[in-house]
Amino acid sequence: MKKILISLAGLLLALGTAFAQDSEKPEYGYKQTGFMSTPKVGGYIIGGYKYSDLEGAHGGPGFNCRLIRLYVDGSIYNDFKYRIQFQANGEKPHVKDFYIEWARYKEFSVKMGQFKRAFTFENPMNPWDVGVGDFSFLVQKMAGMGDRLGEANMGGRDQGIQVQGDLFPMASDKYRLLHYQLGVYNGQGINLADANKSKDIIGTVQIQPISGLKLGVFAWKGSWVKAATATAPGVELKRERISAGINYDKDNWTLRAEYAAAIAGEKEQSGAADALYVTAGIPVQPWFKMYLKWDRFDPKATEAFDPAAHDMYSACANFRLHKNLNFQLEYRRHRARVLDMNKDVLSTKYNELWFMTYIRF
Repeated sequence: MKKILISLAGLLLALGTAFAQDSEKPEYGYKQTGFMSTPKVGGYIIGGYKYSDLEGAHGGPGFNCRLIRLYVDGSIYNDFKYRIQFQANGEKPHVKDFYIEWARYKEFSVKMGQFKRAFTFENPMNPWDVGVGDFSFLVQKMAGMGDRLGEANMGGRDQGIQVQGDLFPMASDKYRLLHYQLGVYNGQGINLADANKSKDIIGTVQIQPISGLKLGVFAWKGSWVKAATATAPGVELKRERISAGINYDKDNWTLRAEYAAAIAGEKEQSGAADALYVTAGIPVQPWFKMYLKWDRFDPKATEAFDPAAHDMYSACANFRLHKNLNFQLEYRRHRARVLDMNKDVLSTKYNELWFMTYIRF
């Protein structure tokens, strides 16, 4: 009798659960108020002290605030995700991200709004995850964080629409073999309307042969319209770039290397250029990770000798005492070749020391 009662109770419980799940199916319409997550509010602060012995730098900027970010994100019907992110510091606080993404399936999702360009592994990364005090020259000059053509620092972002997905599950769907992204953007950067009839096309295909290891190629075809000034007319500058890289991140070990080049489409206006960096992250303790990095940007890679090439070698210690608390101590050695007033090539070597604090809430 006891076994029968237990069986009946289990059956009733299963029926009740099934009925509850069925009754919780959404009914779409403007009167629906449920099926919406509580908005998550958060942010982070990055600041510290920077010293430089470069002649004329007056010891560097000293104490400074790199970033203050505030964000709100959430979901509706579990299928639609949204995010708004603000940058609060600087002369002009502004919106960094605003988008909505239909993300019901891993294989195919659609994002529309303002967000990171799908170019390089490092550009879409959060500053917390880069491992050193700033993004590489490659990202700064080739992905829109102070673009080599003259575009202001757009944070690697633009306004547009993007499709992406992960295909071919591996190891019982613990990871996916193939990742793709394809975006259509205005080309002018954040918080700006389009300035010509054309759009930027940016895409990537990435293969993950084993868990944690990604091999990717990226391509960018578009243009940027430089606004007219009192002394110069407006001009449309082509942006045609390719990049390839490797990204390994597993068990707190990191290896990231990328190469990018501005190809023939830019050559008529600003000359060809290329950039390369290699970053290695070595966990010493669960709370202590050491990064080593070589970073290089060559704005005129086609010339036999480039007086403007810039190499930087750095070592950065990360003291991650908590998920939301990190201290960084970085030494940087720069080698930049420049021209003096007589057009003579000078080799300038200088050192920097950065101490940065990261706080997240």
